[in-house]
Amino acid sequence: MDNKKLQKLVEEISIKFFQKPFRHQALFNPRLRSTGGRYLLGSHNIEVNRTYFEQFGETELYGIIKHELCHYHLHLEGKGYQHRDPDFRQLLKQVEAPRFCSPLPNAKKAKPVNRILVYACKTCSQVYKRKRAINTEKYVCGKCRGQLIKVKELTSS
Repeated sequence: MDNKKLQKLVEEISIKFFQKPFRHQALFNPRLRSTGGRYLLGSHNIEVNRTYFEQFGETELYGIIKHELCHYHLHLEGKGYQHRDPDFRQLLKQVEAPRFCSPLPNAKKAKPVNRILVYACKTCSQVYKRKRAINTEKYVCGKCRGQLIKVKELTSS
């Protein structure tokens, strides 16, 4: 499917489910990674993630388009178009659009890194435990202004 077919599909879905025309541009955005689509407030365009269409097919694509059209039509009407707004939730139910898209099966999930970095002062041996790294060239001991050195890194999974 190319952008012309996507545009035509969005226009058809808009008329069929919302009884209102879609007068802006719909296109595939190759930069989208973690979302099925997005509605752009400034230009009123809709961008869709092609990967969802390739992996899940047309039914998922229909759901994404209906979801984004809910944002589109409510925003143009001056009603609540955000996920938390009652107008948005009501319209989602009315057109049977999903609130969230399906997670991609091969999407990399960010694992939380539970690490503790231990630094010590060369002069007074004051110990500092931090989650984020310290630039030992820039920062010094808060107690005696001595040089800091990295002692060890503790990790737990």
